Amino acid sequence: MLFNSVEFFLFFPIVFIIYWLLLGKKLKAQNVFLLISSYFFYSFWDYRFLALLLFSTLLDFFSAQKIASSTSNSIKERWLWFSIILNLGFLGFFKYYNFFIESFADFLFKFGFEPNIWTLRIILPVGISFYTFHGLSYIIDVYKERIKPEKSFIDYGLFVSFFPLLVAGPIERATHLLPQIKKERFFNYSRSVDGLKQILWGLFKKVVVADNCAKYANIIFNQSEEFSGSTLVLGAVFFAFQIYCDFSGYSDIALGTARILGFDLLKNFSFPCFSRDIAEFWRKWHISLSSWFRDYIYIPLGGSRVSKLKQVRNVFVIFLLSGFWHGANWTFLAWGFLHALYFLPLLLLGKNRNNLDNSIKKKMPGFKEIMQILITFSLVAFAWIFFRAENLNHAFDYISEIFSSSLFSIPKYLPKRVFLFILVLMMIEWLGRNNNYGLEKFGINWPKPIRILFYYGLLFMIFYFSGDDQQFIYFQF
Repeated sequence: MLFNSVEFFLFFPIVFIIYWLLLGKKLKAQNVFLLISSYFFYSFWDYRFLALLLFSTLLDFFSAQKIASSTSNSIKERWLWFSIILNLGFLGFFKYYNFFIESFADFLFKFGFEPNIWTLRIILPVGISFYTFHGLSYIIDVYKERIKPEKSFIDYGLFVSFFPLLVAGPIERATHLLPQIKKERFFNYSRSVDGLKQILWGLFKKVVVADNCAKYANIIFNQSEEFSGSTLVLGAVFFAFQIYCDFSGYSDIALGTARILGFDLLKNFSFPCFSRDIAEFWRKWHISLSSWFRDYIYIPLGGSRVSKLKQVRNVFVIFLLSGFWHGANWTFLAWGFLHALYFLPLLLLGKNRNNLDNSIKKKMPGFKEIMQILITFSLVAFAWIFFRAENLNHAFDYISEIFSSSLFSIPKYLPKRVFLFILVLMMIEWLGRNNNYGLEKFGINWPKPIRILFYYGLLFMIFYFSGDDQQFIYFQF
């Protein structure tokens, strides 16, 4: 069930009515209903994978109980690794089995062997990377005694499978979401209005900006051999805005939906288009994933408290894992490797924490800041070529054509409408860059009729400029 589908716009009002009007003062009944609703939501993709979701939930629920009740550290550790290995085993099988088999076969073929290696037609369960990481963070936190094991399977099951975040995040932490699940929730009108505004902004980013950028990005990438270098540059820029608005749009809808139901989810994006260096970009892009890797891998490896050589090692480990998390393709590893190279000079020069203030405070950026933003965006867009390419050969061919004489020709596509959408996006996000999301306080001082007219204008654009329903990019991860 897509957030931008008719089914969701029928599903969510029904959930809202039952949740608040019929079960408004019954916490246990609310949680049971949300769990059932989440499983129903997930079953729209493939009901058969509900068994896998349920198994993963049961595995971590009971493993946490065993860890907490064990008096022996060795037994605790065994249960921890039992859960980690099974979780990663299922994730590895569904997501990476064919990748490793085919890569091994290609390796043998280069040495003259012709292996008869068979692969499976494995369907990737939607959201498996996200709910697996939910469970892993919980079981590690219980082992580290950061949180006590949850005694209610209903509450824990809801933490893992809460439908706004189930298939594409943000990746929640038990320390953040479980206390909210166990606490009584009351309908709040102003919070619900704020949630609706964030949903509206998320839909605008997804349907109006991302989907319209996707039309041209798909044409250019799928037929890249036919286009000039200037057109290929434009294709990379369109994809950069497509993936940002697609994924952050999903996150906005998820956060807004959860807020209407009385929950505050982790913020997943903080206006990364205005980043002044790569370190700042990664503090603002897919925050829940980058912070997960920081807390559960980077810091245990020593973080920045070790020698420079080990710091470099840790950076490459994190970025390569981030790339591999996204999918079983060498292009994702190349994307992660490239970002590690971008990050390296900042680390070695001690400048990776230069822009911790998170946003530019002045109304308009100065020349230096504009150049920093443009350079960072260009580096990120260049790396997205690997992310979007079908394989490494496609990526290198795409890049080689960019750096040719055709780079200085007029691009084949100059869609004024898409440029206008991007301009509206950037203007609103710039003005709202110190808030939780772009539309949060935009036009707050306008007369109410004008403000409402503006919201209806966004809604009109969502319906008028929408085409065929396009899945969110991160559903495949």
